[in-house]
Amino acid sequence: MLLSLPIIQAEPLAPPAPARARKPDWLRVKLPIGPDYAAVRKLVDEHKLHTICESGNCPNMGECWGAGTATFMILGNVCTRSCSFCAVATGRPSELDLDEPRRVAEAISLMKVKHAVITSVNRDELKDRGASVWRDTVVFTKQLSPDTTIETLIPDVKANWDALEVMISGGQEVISHNMETVGSLYRLVRPQAKYDRSLEQIRRTKLAGHRTKSGIMLGLGEKAD
Repeated sequence: MLLSLPIIQAEPLAPPAPARARKPDWLRVKLPIGPDYAAVRKLVDEHKLHTICESGNCPNMGECWGAGTATFMILGNVCTRSCSFCAVATGRPSELDLDEPRRVAEAISLMKVKHAVITSVNRDELKDRGASVWRDTVVFTKQLSPDTTIETLIPDVKANWDALEVMISGGQEVISHNMETVGSLYRLVRPQAKYDRSLEQIRRTKLAGHRTKSGIMLGLGEKAD
């Protein structure tokens, strides 16, 4: 018995996919190696300190530590906020480490940097938002490294202006508070913050006679209007 089978016309082969372009060198992260990186690693570990480089999973950590510098993060490594862009752990922080300011100051002195940058997590559960630790950290650092300029990237104090006054009283040269994004995206990007409140914090810092600074990210969905 003969069977009649349909004739299926073969489809032309799809053209080969174009070769992937080689990623530019500047996009590649170098492995953290070298004596300067090892020295910073040892310093951070021995002084039991936190850095935003590690806690924030910064891809540039190898480059910065390899150059013998790091951004220290005070008030612990657990934040009371849950900003969507940030990799720092969110939760209930441990008790304040009142010896932390001394250890940070000692580490900066040993690093012999010309300019030191210090930041922190948010500590909304503290009455003074951690302001006294901020002040002590800057004061102790100035005592051990009088020729080092200090930049402090401070958190939102939730309109506790008395806390802000203490936080910026240590003698730092630059006081930064990042706006992070435009007002329309705050609920998505910084749900526990308020755009106008952060602007007011920067305004008050400037009126107090300090050199102020801020930062903003682009590409999160902002619009021209």
